[in-house]
Amino acid sequence: MNARTEGTDPYADLAEPSPDPLRWVIWNTTPEAMVFDRDVNCPWLIDDEATLREVLGRMRAAGVPESDGYPGRRCS
Repeated sequence: MNARTEGTDPYADLAEPSPDPLRWVIWNTTPEAMVFDRDVNCPWLIDDEATLREVLGRMRAAGVPESDGYPGRRCS
């Protein structure tokens, strides 16, 4: 493990294997893509555009599922 994944990168966990393989999803909305956390049923907001692009790239390289449809469960 490198220094980037040992606590200095707050988004490192998004590209790491998860005990629940479908927890993180890349949700393609119009006009942007965002990280969606299916465990808490809401988007994981990353305000910085450059950081978001880097995180999405790492997630895609790790094989995280990507969807155009709402990836969460219904809200009650």
